[in-house]
Amino acid sequence: MFKYLIAVAIPILLYGSTLNLATSSNPSRINPILATDSASSEVANFIFNALVKYDKSGKSIVGELALSYYFEDNRTIVFELRKDVVWHDGERFDVDDVIFTYNLLRSDSVVSPYSAPFTKIKSIIKLDQYRLKVIYEKPYFKALETWMMGILPEHILKDESDIMSSKFNTAPVGTGAYRLKKLEFSKRVILEANEDYFESAPKINTISLNIIPDSMTRFLLLKSGSIDIGNLDAMQLDRQLDDKFFKEKKIVEQISRSYTYLGFNLRDKRFQDPRVREALSLALDRRELVDILFMGHGRVCTGPFLPGSRAFNPDVKAPLHDIKRAKELLLSAGYSDKNPLRFEIATSNSNSIRPYAAQIIQHQFAKVGVEVTLRILEWQAFLNLVVFARKFDSVLLGWSLSLSPDPYPLWHSDSDKDGAFNFIGYRDDEVDRLIEAMQLSVESDRVSQFQREIFAKIVEDNPYLFLYIPNSITAIDRDISGIEPSITGIWHNYTDWKILP
Repeated sequence: MFKYLIAVAIPILLYGSTLNLATSSNPSRINPILATDSASSEVANFIFNALVKYDKSGKSIVGELALSYYFEDNRTIVFELRKDVVWHDGERFDVDDVIFTYNLLRSDSVVSPYSAPFTKIKSIIKLDQYRLKVIYEKPYFKALETWMMGILPEHILKDESDIMSSKFNTAPVGTGAYRLKKLEFSKRVILEANEDYFESAPKINTISLNIIPDSMTRFLLLKSGSIDIGNLDAMQLDRQLDDKFFKEKKIVEQISRSYTYLGFNLRDKRFQDPRVREALSLALDRRELVDILFMGHGRVCTGPFLPGSRAFNPDVKAPLHDIKRAKELLLSAGYSDKNPLRFEIATSNSNSIRPYAAQIIQHQFAKVGVEVTLRILEWQAFLNLVVFARKFDSVLLGWSLSLSPDPYPLWHSDSDKDGAFNFIGYRDDEVDRLIEAMQLSVESDRVSQFQREIFAKIVEDNPYLFLYIPNSITAIDRDISGIEPSITGIWHNYTDWKILP
């Protein structure tokens, strides 16, 4: 890693240098309201700020561009904005930028998956240049999280005729800790520290985000020291690294924010029988899955929400592996050696682990007399021909995990429709009631209680068999100090990081 000291007239040690990172693809739109790919989102997060953000614990929401906020009633939030924020071009940030961003997300000229929460807002009232009032149509449990959206500069974009194709999307101006210095497609993105950043200037001068599509090349560059921070899989960590690597890099291993599940097509009569779903759950040895696939670098998934978050229900445990009971349930449901339960598991090869997971599951189910065939497809074909076409017996898939999840898109009966995410066809009146009550609550403890009840009820019903959560394994150059891993990841305090000389 290249390091240098900046000479100053007083004997104070300053930190500088370049942080070298890698991403798999070019950022397409470095605009927070349009950044739907991971590369665009990664770069946008360095450049833009939101009104609020999660704190390090992931359990509280604190101000970012907002100095403070309060609920006037269960439909109304009042934000007081910081007065010390400037855009990268020197113009002052104020309430007009927030209202402009809101209007963009509500306009017909913008197509964005992030628009949906903003449609729940009835009106925004400008109280003065640094205070605004947001009034929702009805109480909404994610009213605050809505404002974790990056804010855009009105003075630059107000006369833009087409935001979707604007030059701004590749030459963004934000309020964030870093500004875009250079964008070289298929090569690198260079970010430089914003010395006027309102939370104090970052201690690392430059971030070089190298665009490297091939995962093996990224791994080799991480091994060689050309990349300072990078992700590893379990095989790489345990089998492909030497002592020299561990002397130069420290390993941060945390639970990832995603899980894999086996989901049943509940329109199929075979899977409408709860005894069948329970039998298949008991036939699974989830611990064996984790040990084989991740060599122990993961954990058994016990339900739909992130462990450690306020939505997680610690009282719900993973089912015990019980072959005898599984066979009894299958027999009571009418299946036997002469009439075995047969079905197909469909998955995609876009995730390198899941085809192997499907083979292990197939082997485990065979031990209780269940005959499984496998269907492995390319990702887009899997989505179009299987998932959204709803032509499957069961699917092996995964979801990302949110700190404050909205179960409506996956679990509410209204989401059992074409193009929606409840493609397994799960319907339960009690879960619908809990989701609706949760969405109308703004008190965080009450929301968490609803989420934990939803968690328990879904697990009890076995519409999915929750399988595993892999660990996120990150290698970090030992010359980087100040990193404090948390449930939100390692990046929550990146402006405090230093590269030691």
